[in-house]
Amino acid sequence: MKYSGWPDPGELVVGRVEEIEDFGVFVDLVEYEDREGLSHISEVASGWIKNVRDHVSEDQRVVAKVLDVDTSAQQIDLSLKDVNDHQRKDKIQEWKNEQKADNWMELAFGEDVDEDTYTAVANALLAEFGSMYDGFEQAAIHGHEALEESDLSEDRIDAIVETARENVSVPYVTVTGYVDLTSAAPDGVEVIREALEAAEGNGAVPEEVELEVTYVGSPEYRIRVKAPDYKTAESHLEESADRAAANIEAAGGEATFHRDRRSDEE
Repeated sequence: MKYSGWPDPGELVVGRVEEIEDFGVFVDLVEYEDREGLSHISEVASGWIKNVRDHVSEDQRVVAKVLDVDTSAQQIDLSLKDVNDHQRKDKIQEWKNEQKADNWMELAFGEDVDEDTYTAVANALLAEFGSMYDGFEQAAIHGHEALEESDLSEDRIDAIVETARENVSVPYVTVTGYVDLTSAAPDGVEVIREALEAAEGNGAVPEEVELEVTYVGSPEYRIRVKAPDYKTAESHLEESADRAAANIEAAGGEATFHRDRRSDEE
């Protein structure tokens, strides 16, 4: 996605060196529609510069700081030297993330997504999360819950969540479910204890997965799974509930799995 309008003074922008002159460097601002900036030779690098080409080359990707914007003159003044390595790295990563998000938008709504749809969804994600990438990432982690406060329709939320969970890699995700366990057997307490041990995996849960079963309020128990990705977490959550159900049902008890908390107690 390219922004319309103009960048703000002080903003960091990603650009491509388009033309090099003795007096400075013309930079195509790749994040903005039809915008070009100029970094005067004094702003290309610190110290005395004998040859601008010793510091930049044509088609080089750069990060620049916007010094001034004159919309009437169609002029944007840039500084390359006022950007440190940390800022440069972070800005490039941010730009790459938004390129990924742009691709996910096409996956979610089609390669020929119309401009109105794209703009509406992009604006909603920007307003709620600050960037499209963060919006997709939160959708991958929290599903529909992440977008329920947005102005997006259910169909659009469904498309975003489905695309996010298939394409977004996040450090980890946490999913939660609840299982109700009941037993009328004389040794019902022991039956439920064994079902809970089965739910916890009896030591068979992979090292990269954290699975925790906790008491909520009779007869409800919480299963919380933390895993590197959504599919893995969801799979282990369902398997945990299935193990508990199989164990207690074999002893004549009953089990019911649900995603929403039912007990009044925390």
